[in-house]
Amino acid sequence: MKIGMIVYSEQGHTLSVIEKLYDELAKSGHDPHISRITIQGEPQPNKFEIVNNPATGEYDALVFAAPVQAFSLNPVMKSYLEKLPSLENKPTVYITTKQLVFRWTGGNRAIRTMQQITQAKDAQPLGSSILIWGKNGPSEDEMTKAVNYLAQLFAN
Repeated sequence: MKIGMIVYSEQGHTLSVIEKLYDELAKSGHDPHISRITIQGEPQPNKFEIVNNPATGEYDALVFAAPVQAFSLNPVMKSYLEKLPSLENKPTVYITTKQLVFRWTGGNRAIRTMQQITQAKDAQPLGSSILIWGKNGPSEDEMTKAVNYLAQLFAN
């Protein structure tokens, strides 16, 4: 399966999760591709322009990954998703990374926002994962569990 992995990452945390998922998907026989959303300006509402706007049409399935910002989905990913054309019933997975330890401090809302926007464009959500970075990032065990869970979603 050709899987588009669309990521917006400011500090590299979200990208590191995507890179581990890429390796796991490739080991499972999939054809993953990482595409980064890049911007010009500040990642604040109405203060940026998306410079690299990855296309989704060529993929059989999609992964969207972005950090939480101000207890919500990062405005860059939100803007990107809102401008997408139809997602044509593509299986879709969502990942968010965040600093605060409780999932209710933005992680759940960020996932829900990605799901709502993409479902309105006919995506078929498979599942999601929230990775908490905190001081030291997720443990190796937490990262492995999340990556294995997400890769398994594409097994069928």
